[in-house]
Amino acid sequence: MRALTWHGEQDVRIDDVPEPEIVNPTDAIIEVTATAICGSDLHLYNGYMPGMREGDVLGHEPMGEVIEVGSEVETLEVGDRVVVPFTISCGSCWFCENELYSLCDNSNPNAEMASTMMGHSPAGLLGFSHMLGGYAGGQAEYLRVPYADVGPITIESDLPDEQVLFLSDIFPTGYMAAENADIEENDTVAVWGCGPVGQFAIQSAWMLGADRVIAIDRVPERLEMAMDHGNAEIIDFENDDVYDRLMDMTGGRGPDRCIDAVGTEAHGTGVTGIADQAKQEARLEDDRPHVLRQAIKCCRKGGTLSVPGVYLGRSDNLPFGSVMNKALTIKTGQTHVQRYLNPLLEQIEDGEIDPSFVITHQVGLEDGPEMYETFNNKDDDCIKVVMTP
Repeated sequence: MRALTWHGEQDVRIDDVPEPEIVNPTDAIIEVTATAICGSDLHLYNGYMPGMREGDVLGHEPMGEVIEVGSEVETLEVGDRVVVPFTISCGSCWFCENELYSLCDNSNPNAEMASTMMGHSPAGLLGFSHMLGGYAGGQAEYLRVPYADVGPITIESDLPDEQVLFLSDIFPTGYMAAENADIEENDTVAVWGCGPVGQFAIQSAWMLGADRVIAIDRVPERLEMAMDHGNAEIIDFENDDVYDRLMDMTGGRGPDRCIDAVGTEAHGTGVTGIADQAKQEARLEDDRPHVLRQAIKCCRKGGTLSVPGVYLGRSDNLPFGSVMNKALTIKTGQTHVQRYLNPLLEQIEDGEIDPSFVITHQVGLEDGPEMYETFNNKDDDCIKVVMTP
């Protein structure tokens, strides 16, 4: 089959690879009908994610049609149309039973590798390095889905792929980010990063009762989308000092809730931003935490900081004294996707949101290598790429 594969830093290729087979009786195989490039895929593309091996199949935002099921699969049948979450969860461990699906104890066969770096292993993830399971991803013609009774959600309506595909990751991720922010009536919410996750965090903040939403980015088309589709006030961090603007906009108190939808490859300004870039390239730190520092500084006393942006390891110069002395609450985590599938699908089916608004490019799988470069460079007004194998 044809698949997008990783061959090193900024080297993604379309290759012929073996078709997946049933390995465990709880597996299913789907024929992929739509798959997307996620912003976190760029961390792999740019060589920052440990545990990548040449030839790894990429992608963790897939959907398609079930063509084969293992002998113990009970909830899926051949012919079902499904969206597949990026988190792989067993459904029976303590974490899964408590709906903490991205912390599953049993789905990462390389748990020791992750535990060495993090202290404990999170769940396995589709197409996201051998440290997180070594599972082949969904930017391919076919995909093996482990624990098929726990992950995929069946789409029984005739909604197009483009409207439901993002249940695999970015819509639940944006929603959980807003939920983690503990938004209350009359709250002002600031969202750093207006990529797809940021856009869904903005939408979700309104759903959860925000009074104001302020979006922060530097890319004009992303800021425009945040205004037009998200009804957000905007700050262009290349033209304005973010702290000063937020203080002006909130009467000096700061936003009640701050969401870091950027993560490890944040673009900083000034000397600190240059130093982060240099240290990350020299592997002296794993992340560029410019946004994290800024959100900690800007958040009002007693406020909440939610971090859906992916961080990979060590971050220098975090102002933890500010966290403690300002009495901030911080909530983070890979998304517990399965928790949100049914309620968010219901919102789509009821017409409360059409997630396809973030799509700017729809191409074939063969165009994937070029689109990785375009997306990474933010060329051609690229915000979200959907591919059809």
